[in-house]
Amino acid sequence: MKTYYANNNAQQNGDHEVHTSDCSYLPKSENRIYLGLFDSCHDAVKEAEKYYSNADGCKYCCPDCHKS
Repeated sequence: MKTYYANNNAQQNGDHEVHTSDCSYLPKSENRIYLGLFDSCHDAVKEAEKYYSNADGCKYCCPDCHKS
């Protein structure tokens, strides 16, 4: 299981990116929310969608969940 966070700041396309705790693009602590421990990025993105209507996986740490 990995620890996941969502970026509070949306990308230009409106998506809030989901990152793992070891991602080099993980936002600073004041710019992210803790999503929890998950077996896959798919579950983490679903959790992020409870907070943000548009959520997407980071293309570096969650490539299987990166849509755009």
